[in-house]
Amino acid sequence: MENSVDGADASGRAVLGRTLRFLREQAGKSLGQLAEDTGYDKSYLSRLEKGERLSKRAVMEDLDSYYGSGGLLVREWREARREVIKDKYKAFMDLEATARVMWMFQLRVPGLLQTEEYARVVLSGLSGAQTTAGNSEEVEEQVAARMGRQELLHRASAPSVRVILDEGAVRRPVPDAKVWADQLSRLMDTAELPNVAIQVLPYAAGVHDLMNSDLILLWQRSGDPVAYVEGNGIGQLIDDPDRVLSYRLSYDLVRDAALSPAESTVFIKRLLEECRP
Repeated sequence: MENSVDGADASGRAVLGRTLRFLREQAGKSLGQLAEDTGYDKSYLSRLEKGERLSKRAVMEDLDSYYGSGGLLVREWREARREVIKDKYKAFMDLEATARVMWMFQLRVPGLLQTEEYARVVLSGLSGAQTTAGNSEEVEEQVAARMGRQELLHRASAPSVRVILDEGAVRRPVPDAKVWADQLSRLMDTAELPNVAIQVLPYAAGVHDLMNSDLILLWQRSGDPVAYVEGNGIGQLIDDPDRVLSYRLSYDLVRDAALSPAESTVFIKRLLEECRP
């Protein structure tokens, strides 16, 4: 299906909202009838059509199926989701989406491996603070965008991913014990994917070159690798070959000091057992 709504100057959410309304009206359905047919709340559907909310991908998949729109809504949702990502991350997100190989060192559980509930806590800045009515909508949009990124781990052309987690990443819980237990379980489940390897760098490994920042090395199908370094809210893409090589050598040293994937699974499983009542 190629029908969509003219919105060259509109936001991605507005374009998606107009397409949702167009498809509903073309189907001869009221919002009430659509809510009854799909099981989604009428006010929620209304806000999607007005461009006030960004849904989860699954909602767009359901509505694509309902309208027979051939994936149009999911495609427009992907574009809309980019708008909730800060500009400095967009270039990285484009590279992440097309990478064939990704090597990561992370001081925290990375977004690609987070559960929805854990992501919501992290994005709310919940370290004693509470999400307010004024920022809850923004948080929900960021959660939806983060969950959408995870599709790359499961697609047919999924990249080969290696994640080295600093021990602190798997020892620093969130206040809700169930959310934390579910997050540890997600790490173990993800480690079972054939294209993903997860390692833990224990405190006993001592000091190393990557103590102060997260590092992601990305390889595309062709071309030289690039590095993405992030720390203290600042992210930087690096394509200078000498600097990228230096980061790769640092990564190799960290990988050599980390627990093996099998040992790391045992380590995380033990932490999971400890946090369960």
